[in-house]
Order: sequence, then C-alpha cells, then structure tokens
Amino acid sequence: MCRLFGMSAAPARARASFWLLEAPDSVTRQSHRNPDGTGLGWFDEHDGPHVSKQPLPAYEDPQFAHRAHELVSRTFIAHIRFASTGSLERRNTHPFEQRGRLFAHNGVVGDLPALERRLGGARELVHGETDSERLFALITSEVEARGGDLAGGIEAACAWVAANLPLFAINFVLSTAEEVWALRYPETHELYVLEHPAGRALEHRSSLGSRITSEHTKARPMVVLASERLDDESGWRLLEPGELLRVGHTLELSSRVILDAPPARPLTLADLDERARSSQRPGTPRGA
Repeated sequence: MCRLFGMSAAPARARASFWLLEAPDSVTRQSHRNPDGTGLGWFDEHDGPHVSKQPLPAYEDPQFAHRAHELVSRTFIAHIRFASTGSLERRNTHPFEQRGRLFAHNGVVGDLPALERRLGGARELVHGETDSERLFALITSEVEARGGDLAGGIEAACAWVAANLPLFAINFVLSTAEEVWALRYPETHELYVLEHPAGRALEHRSSLGSRITSEHTKARPMVVLASERLDDESGWRLLEPGELLRVGHTLELSSRVILDAPPARPLTLADLDERARSSQRPGTPRGA
C-alpha cells in the first residue's frame, strides 16, 4: 500500500534524514513492502519546488539516500508507491508538482473520465495516468477558482469527489514552501501526525543494542505526518476520518472535519480489480 510522509520545521530549514532513512519504520524500510516507486519533494532557499523520483523502491535508489542525507528544507514530502493505476514510469510516480505545490496520495478514485470532464481546462496540468495526479489537478483548479484560497479549494474538490465518484480513499499530503496540509478520508487508511518538540534528539535503538542519534533534530521542533508511526514516540495522533490538518508557517496546527459523511459511492476491496486490490492491502507484497 502506498505510504505518505510529510514534514515541516518551518520557519527553520532542516533535514528529514532520520525519518527517511534511520527511523525504526523509516520510509526506506517501508519501500521493501511498496516497490513501485519512490519520490521526495522539497523547497530550495528561494522557495522553489523540487522533486526527485524514480519508479524504483527507495532501497534501490541511490539518489534517494543521497538527497535524504544532504537536503535541507522548511517542508518535505515523500511517497513510496504500490501502484493501483498507471504504469511504472517516472510520470506516474509521486509526488507531483503544480503551481509551486507538491502532492502525494494514497487511495483509489474511480471513474476517471468523469473526473477529467470536471477538470475541463485543468486537464493540461496532468501528465501521467494516475487518479492521484487528476485529484491534485482538481484541487489546483478549485484553489484558482477561489483566488488562491487553499483550504477552500481542497474542501470543494474533495467534497465533489466524495459526492460524485466511486471512492476507496483520498488520503493525501500537500506541501507549499511554508505549510503542509493533510487529509484522511474516509477511515479506510490511517494517517498520523506527530509534534516533535525542540530539545529532544531522535533515536533509534537496533535489535542488537546499537543506537543511532540524530543530533541535528535536537535544536528545533518539527511536525511529521505519516501513513504509519515511524518510531516509538508516544505523541503520534491518528487523524479523524474527514479531518483536514494544516501545519502553518510557524508550526501552528489547525484542523477541522471537512467531510463528515461517508462517500456517496464507496468502494470496497471486493470492488477493485486485482492490481488495485493488492495495492490497498496493508503490508501485502506484490504477487502475494
């Protein structure tokens, strides 16, 4: 099953290497269970968005490890893919970039022809085959229709999808240079948030008794979002179904439930084709 990761240290710039490489259930470890692609998105010192992605698992992608060690950014987004729609190509690998924003998704949205009709001219934002990139384009279109109101655009897009399309899940993380947004909907898949305080170094103790300490995280607070708890800290909180969470430019958190009813056309695993069904089962290797 695809896994999501988001992090903010705003207004400071920080590395995400502990979560991506070293944590007990790091993004790299999760890629052994999700082999169809890995992507990392970040913003440079001028707030320009960047994406590095390949249709390879993170543990086989040397660029992923290199960038995870070296990059600093106020916000990060990462995704490991277990494909449900679209071929295993770079254009179908998350995260996607549109209008200076980055986006990664976990779930299945059906009836893509209807979604494309809804997109209209925003169809030009889509370069691949996935439902995820089309969902992002709908959000972008709705944000622009509201003069840049990101919260309003997200709510309008997701409400339309929930009311009109067959839907298994639309869990996602969306990042700007200063903010991170996340939605869990419906309750199909989990999505967690952790507020990591300043002054506490991140540690991983191996089964052999060795200890890895990430000292560069000790001086600053950060907020982390992930599809599953990445370490043993007690502060991980599961988002409520329908909850839209915003991590602001000074790490302030705000959230509200924007979708308080089940999808109008809910999908179950039995409704999905074999490939999509396999991709949505937690921890299921391909071919199992």
